[in-house]
Amino acid sequence: MNIISKSTAILLLLASAAVTADKSNYDIVASFDSGPGNVTVMDNGRIMMSLHPFYLPQFTVVEYKNNALLPFPNKEMADADSQAALKLDSVLGIRSANGIVWMLDNGMRSGVTPKLVGWDTKNNQLHQVIYLPPPITPKDEFVNDFAIDSQRNQIFISDPAGGANAALIVVNLDTGAARRVLQGHASVVPEAVDLVIDKVPVQVKDESGKLLRPHIGVNPITEDLNNEWVYFGPMHGHSLYRIKANDLANEQLDAKALADKVQRYSDKPISDGLTIDEDNNIYLGELAENAIGVISADRQYRRLAQCPRLSWVDSFSFGPAGQLYAVVNRLHQSAMLNGGVSASKPPFYLLKVKALAAGLPGR
Repeated sequence: MNIISKSTAILLLLASAAVTADKSNYDIVASFDSGPGNVTVMDNGRIMMSLHPFYLPQFTVVEYKNNALLPFPNKEMADADSQAALKLDSVLGIRSANGIVWMLDNGMRSGVTPKLVGWDTKNNQLHQVIYLPPPITPKDEFVNDFAIDSQRNQIFISDPAGGANAALIVVNLDTGAARRVLQGHASVVPEAVDLVIDKVPVQVKDESGKLLRPHIGVNPITEDLNNEWVYFGPMHGHSLYRIKANDLANEQLDAKALADKVQRYSDKPISDGLTIDEDNNIYLGELAENAIGVISADRQYRRLAQCPRLSWVDSFSFGPAGQLYAVVNRLHQSAMLNGGVSASKPPFYLLKVKALAAGLPGR
């Protein structure tokens, strides 16, 4: 073997080792032709996903079952009133708890009123529908992700809206009442940071045809397994914040008093969805670096995996037996975020990520 072939062999060996080391932190469970939005995995192992509206999918929510994507829920079992409520338009956020799959419909494709829809998978029937009309949601709303607080029977929704008017929405599931809180607070509005992936900036085209680099407000949100702290932050931002769930659910606190309860928790990269395990490790996608990372309980961030396949890791969910799932949707290559030019091609992925500790299924 000559020197050139030896060098080539060594380089190939090192490249193979790097891929193997990276792949040891995640596995590809399934590949799709349709771009997923968010994912939730129930304690019985059922996997539900929203399909991202940026890709104009045929179905808004699906179940991954027997290596296929099946429309969810089973609308044929619903009565006429339930059928009307189940006309899902543009779902992103999806979470599950106690057998209920909650779907957050921002209504943007058809310009309809946003709503929160709960489907009872045990009885295969509609559980609850809560509409989110103005002023709970402004004209530029983009209700996106949410956390379920089963202890207080509340849901906490992130709405990046137009940026300056970003806010959280608190929904009381007992009464159906909703409140818009922390609007315009530093913890929810975007920072002046651009997202550049593989040397290409994320850009949107405005009505005049001008290309702009968007800065998106609060998007990632989760709650710890003790139902004590809610963690959240702007997508375009380098800070993660938290607030006690008791304070967020307290209807007696005025805007200033609630704002004073917010704490800056840690640094973070520009990121989309996140989740948390029983040891308070917070998992997220590091969008600019095609990576998955974790903020550990000591509030330090580090990468768990980095690979070209991890091209916009959007959403996470724990499933049974401590398994952590995530979806990859290449959202920056969609026409919406690529200056009107669609460059995103399948496959899109459902991943299983090696978590540091177990988490709560559905979250």
